[in-house]
Amino acid sequence: MPDLFEIIESTRAMRRLKPDPVPDDLIAKILRAGSCAPNGGNTQKWRFLVIKDPKIKKAVQAWYKKAFDEVIGPRYLASEPPPGVTKERYLRQHAAVEYLTDHFHEAPVWIVACLEDGPNPNRAAGSSIYPAVQNMVLAARALGLGTTLTTRHLLYEKEAETALGLPSGVHSYAILPIGYPMGKFGPVGRGPLNEIVYQDRWGEPYRAV
Repeated sequence: MPDLFEIIESTRAMRRLKPDPVPDDLIAKILRAGSCAPNGGNTQKWRFLVIKDPKIKKAVQAWYKKAFDEVIGPRYLASEPPPGVTKERYLRQHAAVEYLTDHFHEAPVWIVACLEDGPNPNRAAGSSIYPAVQNMVLAARALGLGTTLTTRHLLYEKEAETALGLPSGVHSYAILPIGYPMGKFGPVGRGPLNEIVYQDRWGEPYRAV
């Protein structure tokens, strides 16, 4: 198994996944990694919904695709590549996003990261779920499984959460589609640290990078 920093630096968003079954013991390891994450006040109000039912996945995928067709797809094509990514690579990424859109429901397992946060969640709520999501993403990479953090279903939050069968007061914050990847891991494309890290004052370069 690769070491921690190798895992971090090679954990790409894997959007092309094989439909092959994923053993339950590997999913359990991923879930345990999520439950070890820090969370606000150690309240542990997170809940993780494992979805394997094709009917549920297909119902959510319909809203996922609608969000792509109406918002995400046009935004991608109109945007410039992010730092450290060439235009060619950015277009390949767009193709991968489109592939995931069309095959979202075919990923063998979804983990839906949720919080019991009442009827009016605020922006701080994510601080108690996204560390768990990142732990699960890294655990999947360590086990040779591909995934990507997706939140697009939240553009149609009410409809998607109804399809997921979530009760009142429980909200989803991410869906991780998990499967064996068709492609290879890493390295990730990022801009240089000296362009994004400051020291003491905003805009003052951090001298150690």
